[in-house]
Amino acid sequence: MKKYTRFSARASLAVVGVRMQQMQIWKSVEQHVDIKQKAIKYKPLEKLLDAFINILCGGHGIVEINTRVRPDQALQCAFGREGCADQSVVSDTLNACTPENVTQMRRAIQEIYRSHSQGYRHDYEQYWQVLDADMTGLPAGRQGEGVTKGYFARQKNRRGRQLGRVVATLYEEIVTEHLYNGKTQLDRSLQELVNAAEEVLDLDESRRQRTIVRVDAGGGRDADINWLLQRKYLLLGKVKHWRRAAKLARSVTTWYPDPKVPGREVGWVEELHPYAQPTRQLATRNLKKNGDWSYHVLVFTLSNEMLFWLARQPIRHQPTSQQILFAALQAYDLRSGGAETIVKGSKQGLGLTKRNKRRFAAQEMLVLLSQLAYNLISWIRNQLACQTPRLRLYGMLRMVRDLFHVAGNIELDAQGRVLQITLNEAHALALPFVRALSPLVARDDMSLYLGQI
Repeated sequence: MKKYTRFSARASLAVVGVRMQQMQIWKSVEQHVDIKQKAIKYKPLEKLLDAFINILCGGHGIVEINTRVRPDQALQCAFGREGCADQSVVSDTLNACTPENVTQMRRAIQEIYRSHSQGYRHDYEQYWQVLDADMTGLPAGRQGEGVTKGYFARQKNRRGRQLGRVVATLYEEIVTEHLYNGKTQLDRSLQELVNAAEEVLDLDESRRQRTIVRVDAGGGRDADINWLLQRKYLLLGKVKHWRRAAKLARSVTTWYPDPKVPGREVGWVEELHPYAQPTRQLATRNLKKNGDWSYHVLVFTLSNEMLFWLARQPIRHQPTSQQILFAALQAYDLRSGGAETIVKGSKQGLGLTKRNKRRFAAQEMLVLLSQLAYNLISWIRNQLACQTPRLRLYGMLRMVRDLFHVAGNIELDAQGRVLQITLNEAHALALPFVRALSPLVARDDMSLYLGQI
């Protein structure tokens, strides 16, 4: 049998490509998505796969397909490709995507998520599911569809679109995400996002009663809070209206200084605002530079046990009021390690804000490809962490920049099937790949070794 060997600067990513084929991830996309575009050399979904590989390679622009994916024939073979389309042709395929194609892609990603995620297999009887809903801005040029002025953090008068998402925080997975125009914030999209997450996770009433939804002030309207409570969710959120927060804070009789955040004090609200279900309400105040206080109020239905568990603190059988207060505050502050960390990973590691298309459907398709890439990397990281636990702490940036850039040699047969991958033994991250993934890729008679390159 004729064989030949190719060098790849991303041989470790080729291992991921082989593993992805084993998981039949792209087959789900092929079964659901049908882009109506004339095929000359490559089919539309093949070009879409080229865009997906480029994201995993660390390409922040579609143009980088020509420099990251096209020159690496062995990497293409590892993902089941026999070649790579030019970046301009891939861009044309994205522009040919319709809203119907976006809906089809959502169905495919839902099927993939249900097949491979930990979030879908969560044990609701053992402990609570945690869902964080959030909104982040995607700046873009003013010519794009849906691009308007809106709120973009630390970017005054900026234009762009908004991306809403729900994440399974315990597993660092993106459950669902939707693209909106630049003016839309969480107060207009929360219910749609939660409904979409319900469908993906198959949440019936019994599961919703074991699911904690955590939102910032953007999801703190009375209508949204009451809707979540009526849907039987457990809630931890922040009141949206600052005037109400200031009013509720006036009923606090005792303020406690926060030992972790200088200038912040917390206290129990005595005169509660009524919601659809009984809640506990906690006021915080922060000292501003001009000497005034800014007020916020947390609203939650979580029991003491849930608060300590969510705050990652030992559960106390007879906690004091002050201990409960700080546990609730810590449980909310940990949003920064949930939704906000995943947003940061998508932007820094996967270049989410760097790829902009004029057509709204084309941009949505890019967003969904990034969502799929994020979850795939999370699943690969979990497999690697089984052998090397420290890799569980790696974010998206380090996964793409470091773990997916281990050089090596790839041996192929005449049909372009990967037979053997040899990773550079001098690379510090090569050994975790071999230990964790060699038993898995061996199912397809493929060998994974360390060697001198």
